[in-house]
Amino acid sequence: MTLPKGFGSGGAGGSSSADIERMIGRRVENMTGMITASFWAAILATAAGTAAGYFYYPWAYPTASGHFAFIVLTIIETIGYIFCVKVMEEGSNKNSNGIVAASVGGAAAFVLFVSLFVGW
Repeated sequence: MTLPKGFGSGGAGGSSSADIERMIGRRVENMTGMITASFWAAILATAAGTAAGYFYYPWAYPTASGHFAFIVLTIIETIGYIFCVKVMEEGSNKNSNGIVAASVGGAAAFVLFVSLFVGW
C-alpha cells in the first residue's frame, strides 16, 4: 500500500499498523461504543416506525402485523450489530462480549415489552 508523504518507512513500501492508525486518527477497535449507540438508535427508529402503524394508522396496519415487523427488523438489526462488533475486533485483543450481551439482552427485553403491552 502506498502511503502519503510523511508516513511509512521512507519509501521501502511497507506500512505498519501505527502508520495506518496515525493516518486514520483512531482505530476501529475502539469504536464499540459508537456502534452500540448506532444499534440502539436503529432499534428506537424501528420502534418509532412501527408505532406510527400502531397509533396513527390502526385501521390500515393490524397490531399483529406491526409486532411481526418490529420483531423481524430487530432480529436483523441484532445480527448486523453482532457481526459489526465481531468483525471490528477481529485480530485485536479487545473483548466486548459483555456490552454485546447486555445490548442484545436489552433489545430482546424491549421487543418483548413492546410486543406484550403495546397495541393490544
